[in-house]
Amino acid sequence: MQQENKMGVMPIDRLLISMSLPMMISMLVQALYNIVDSIFVSRVSENALTAVSMAFPIQSLMIAVGVGTAVGVNALLSKSLGEKEFERANRVAENGVFLAGASYILFLLIGVFAVEPFFKSQTDIAEILEHGEAYLRICCFASFGIFFQCTLERLLQSTGKTMYAMITQGLGAVINLILDPILIFGYFGLPAMGVAGAALATVIGQVVAALLALYFNFKVNHEIQLRGIRPSLPIIGMIYKVGLPSIVVQAIGSVMTYGMNLILVSFTETATTVFGVYFKLQSFVFMPVFGLNNGMVPIIAYNFGAGKRERVIKTMRLSIIYAICIMAVGLVVMQLIPDVLLGFFDASETMLAIGVPALRIICLSFVFAGFCIVSGSVFQALGNGIYSMIVSVARQLLVLLPVAFLLSRLGKVEYVWWAFPIAELVSVSMTTFFLVRIYRDVISHIGEVER
Repeated sequence: MQQENKMGVMPIDRLLISMSLPMMISMLVQALYNIVDSIFVSRVSENALTAVSMAFPIQSLMIAVGVGTAVGVNALLSKSLGEKEFERANRVAENGVFLAGASYILFLLIGVFAVEPFFKSQTDIAEILEHGEAYLRICCFASFGIFFQCTLERLLQSTGKTMYAMITQGLGAVINLILDPILIFGYFGLPAMGVAGAALATVIGQVVAALLALYFNFKVNHEIQLRGIRPSLPIIGMIYKVGLPSIVVQAIGSVMTYGMNLILVSFTETATTVFGVYFKLQSFVFMPVFGLNNGMVPIIAYNFGAGKRERVIKTMRLSIIYAICIMAVGLVVMQLIPDVLLGFFDASETMLAIGVPALRIICLSFVFAGFCIVSGSVFQALGNGIYSMIVSVARQLLVLLPVAFLLSRLGKVEYVWWAFPIAELVSVSMTTFFLVRIYRDVISHIGEVER
């Protein structure tokens, strides 16, 4: 008989903090290296920074597939442990590793065939094309690092070992930070690789993190055993029942970013650069919330499987409060010092003129976004990821992009940024509706006898 996991017995406030804080720290480090990466690239040229910004939709799609699949693995594995189905938990872990390999093959093919037409659909400036294609090809060709890192770290998180996941993420980010200036500018006798050096630093960090996560799973993650790769269509189906909506939700973000780039480039390439810089800056606010989610999802999934309703409700409530507080801090910072933030990226006067109002307008959506992000992860943890997908499709494809396009017809790029808070208001309304519905249909029926 295996001992009860801490996710079923530890007081929720202490459990949520102990599970989430390591992930929030590692996500902050991830955000830091994303920002520093772009700061170094901005020293190459503004066109180099624009190229990285234009590459973001494919990178975002890569993250969507890796993280979305891992979300499905995480939720199903934690639920299996809560139900004491230990053999099924092992099979889920094995199939998660198999899916990581399959995902890599997909993006290897994208790197071979799709990179050049992708960039040529956005710009015809030769320098941007050269930088962007070199950067994105390296990211795709070595994407096995990010896929195995995502999966193996979620195996650690799903059993409550978030400290080890923090170590792997942190090490990968630190390696990236160290290698960035060395490979971009050519220190210690190495050739200056420019934007390609930034991509190489990124993938090396991901590969090292994946290898360390693999070691930790064999060394300390005794609740699951990786005994081989045995694909199982029923288990893959259960993984993607939760994971596919998450993939779609994040992939829609790639479509939105690509669409926004096309809208903004009609004004000037600098507007596209500002949008890319915004995503780097906002990651410093959003990443801690995603770290909070990473700690929250296995707690909810485990206690859902164990029939402990009050623990599920308390976890939801505390997570929403913490997320709103984090996003409120980000709102205040972007309102007060947007020029300072943009200055880190060697912003020109034109970039400042476009970027300052952009940051101040977009960040008005932050507090609402905190509520929606946590609620969407609650839907996934309870096996209803389709709700998150519906909200995301409505927000980004049915509201944000059409509104941004219509506002762009008014002739000023500043109007385009208002599409973000408008879309977030729609998202809040829909999320609240689905949260009430899932409480009525699922949460209220969880058969808990509170300890």
